[in-house]
Amino acid sequence: MAASKPGKGGGSRKEEGRNSRVLFYSALLTLQYGTQPLISKRFVRREVIVTSSVIACELAKVVCALILLARDGNLKKLFKEWTLVGALTASGLPSAIYALQNSLLQISYKNLDSLTFSILNQTKLFFTAFFTYIILRQKQSIQQIGALFLLIVAAVLLSIGEGSSTGSTGNSTELVLFYGIIPVLVASVLSGLASALCQWASQVKKHTSYLMTIEMSVFGSLVLLFSTYKSPDGKAIRQHGFFYGWTLLTWIPVIANAMGGILVGLVTSYAGGVRKASFDS
Repeated sequence: MAASKPGKGGGSRKEEGRNSRVLFYSALLTLQYGTQPLISKRFVRREVIVTSSVIACELAKVVCALILLARDGNLKKLFKEWTLVGALTASGLPSAIYALQNSLLQISYKNLDSLTFSILNQTKLFFTAFFTYIILRQKQSIQQIGALFLLIVAAVLLSIGEGSSTGSTGNSTELVLFYGIIPVLVASVLSGLASALCQWASQVKKHTSYLMTIEMSVFGSLVLLFSTYKSPDGKAIRQHGFFYGWTLLTWIPVIANAMGGILVGLVTSYAGGVRKASFDS
């Protein structure tokens, strides 16, 4: 009996340390997600090509994750154990989903006020819970289901109110609907699906959060680069250059978004997708 007590105490301390890390990462993620629409509107000019800012953000995530892996001393070990098949299995689909989601969010940032965007973006909680149940069979309590339902109702009412207010002020209702409200709602669906897939990869495939960040950023960038072959953004990049409309200040929201991506991976790894979504909403 006496020998079992230290083990329990050690397990308790380990759990407390884990919970402290979750709270710390979640607080940073909340701060990043709350300020991201504001700094994006402030520092990203409307002329900036969406695909260029998304690709720059993905590359910044890779650099940050590599630095953190090197700091922890795990870079060589992961490089030796890494396989393309394992990477595609764990990170291929989520990376493509997150790349599309990021592009939709960049469009929505420019056409919604910060409060409307933040509230509509909270619908990702519902979709994360839904896809987590479908993929991992994680059930939510009755209270959680009720709260998620109220969240959806609030988002619908806010969308109706946003459309009415833009109509009364003379702004284009169609512009707000198709380039503001719909993109952020579709991005929420994609975020829920990608979060559930990342949680599956972390818990079932035992992929580390930094490695998943690198893999998803590389795969996502390749998907976006491939899409530029025929897309309007690709035509704009070929005509004006990759950094058209950029200033030094444009890097502020790009780097902030990249750090947010690192935090998303950490919180999903430690706490799960639904809890992650509740903090970054």
